[in-house]
Amino acid sequence: MTSRRRAGVWAFVTTGLVLAAALAVLVAPRASSEPDGLAKVAIEQGFDGHARPSATADGPTADYSVDGVADQGLSTGLAGLLGVVVTFVVGAGLVRAARRAAQRRAAAPSG
Repeated sequence: MTSRRRAGVWAFVTTGLVLAAALAVLVAPRASSEPDGLAKVAIEQGFDGHARPSATADGPTADYSVDGVADQGLSTGLAGLLGVVVTFVVGAGLVRAARRAAQRRAAAPSG
C-alpha cells in the first residue's frame, strides 16, 4: 500500500472515529427515553413483566450509563464514548490479526 493511500485510509478512520465519538457524547444523551421498538411491543403484547435481567445488568455501563456519574446526560455520553473506544479497539485488533495471518500465508512456501 502506498503512503498516500495509507494516509487516506487513516484520515477516513480518524474522521469516522471522531464523528462516532461526537455523536456518542453529544447526541446520545438527548435520545428519547421512551421505550424502543422491542420494549414497546413487549408492553403492548403484555409480556414485558416476564423479562429476566441481562447477564450484564450489573456491569459498569449497564442501562446506557456509567456507574458513579451522577449527571445522567454526562453518564450516557461517557457510556457511548466508552462503547465507541472499545468497538474501535476490538475492530482494530481483528484487522491486525487478519493482516498478520494474510502475511504469514503469503510468506509460507507454496507446494
